[in-house]
Amino acid sequence: MSYKSSPSTNPSFYIENLGCAKNQVDAEVMTAALEKSGWQWEEDAEQADLIIVNTCGFIQPAKEESIESFFTLKNRYPGKKIIVAGCLAERYGIKLEANLEGVDGIFGNKAPEEIPQFAAEILSGNRGIRIPEHPGRTLQRNRFFSYPGSAFIKVAEGCDNRCTYCSIPLIRGGMKSREPGEICEEISILVEKGFSEFNLVAQDLGSYGKDTGQASLEQLLGSLVSIKGDFWIRMLYIHPDHFPEPILQVCESDRRVLPYFDIPFQHSSERILRAMGRTGNGKVYSKLIEKIRTTLPEAILRSTLMVGFPGESEADFQNLLEFQEETRLDWLGVFTYSREEDTPAYNLTGPVKYKRTQKAAERRKQHLEHKQIEITAERLDRFLGKKLEILIEEAVEGETLYIGRGYLQAPDVDGLIVVRGKDPEQPLETGKRITGKIVKRNGVDLEAREI
Repeated sequence: MSYKSSPSTNPSFYIENLGCAKNQVDAEVMTAALEKSGWQWEEDAEQADLIIVNTCGFIQPAKEESIESFFTLKNRYPGKKIIVAGCLAERYGIKLEANLEGVDGIFGNKAPEEIPQFAAEILSGNRGIRIPEHPGRTLQRNRFFSYPGSAFIKVAEGCDNRCTYCSIPLIRGGMKSREPGEICEEISILVEKGFSEFNLVAQDLGSYGKDTGQASLEQLLGSLVSIKGDFWIRMLYIHPDHFPEPILQVCESDRRVLPYFDIPFQHSSERILRAMGRTGNGKVYSKLIEKIRTTLPEAILRSTLMVGFPGESEADFQNLLEFQEETRLDWLGVFTYSREEDTPAYNLTGPVKYKRTQKAAERRKQHLEHKQIEITAERLDRFLGKKLEILIEEAVEGETLYIGRGYLQAPDVDGLIVVRGKDPEQPLETGKRITGKIVKRNGVDLEAREI
């Protein structure tokens, strides 16, 4: 049964999006598909006929946030139909349908563009589950949930690395790269629409094309820089064990490919990395960082580190502290290990021991984070007095102040730049880049003056 709207009214929907940038792309694709099918997007859930909660299911805190978001919306709008979509739905679909009280529909994450028919059935009063088997295609998106001028471009889906702690292959499957021509076409259209920044995302961007044997990240970048226009290309999430060094030359030859590298090292102890299913070690990773900084002196390096992995000793943690001090990464996120069922690492410890070790892991996390504040501040100070291109994201109401980012700051995860405009009569346009001079650092944020 499909939903048929009255001649004067189209059905409306609201999406509550959770999780990573790749999830955001899925939400934008669902939005594009629904609007193409005649649905109306609503910014406020209260105004919508149907609510879609696009969930994350990567680690326990994300799963808890997803469930809490569902119940918050269900309690607030008890009469509305709600679909739980995304990663949590993909991973636990049957269990959620059976046990999540009040849910109307469960929709997986492999083909977000297929949601219109399912949404119509749910709105008509049916209750059900749909987990598409095969990855779909990325529709041309017209509505973006990021700041003006910036878009996430998903270039691949899934991952073949099989890190022992990671549930992504359970949720997203193996690596499946998009065709280079399709990616170029998508970005070309967005350049024509005035977008300034394209953030390339995948579970492992460095492995792009390996599953097809038809392309590589270096070749993809080569195709993208052939597109005419003044824009940024930012690369996110490159696995350190197979970092494609030729991309450094692409960055060197075309300033539009930003020297910003998000490389999740996770640890430096060789013993722990082997248990994680990784092949590197602190010495190898330090050499990679040195290579990047030697080739590109203005390079920015972001990483994530994990503490509390089963068997992590005090010596392993000291190794990690030394790695942090030696490499002095520009940006760093620290996470405690999350014990995820059906992953190889799940059986390395029982629930009681896991809970006990999490207290020590939290202390280690705080130690690393406290140390990183000092390191990031020092790394940011080198920009004082320099001129930078700044992408303006939003205006500060009632002030000639604006919030923006430079090449050194990825959206949502790094610090910001507060910009003072030079002419109150000519406000700066969001989604566009201006040139500013960095005049001050406040914590992990910078201040600039338009020039």
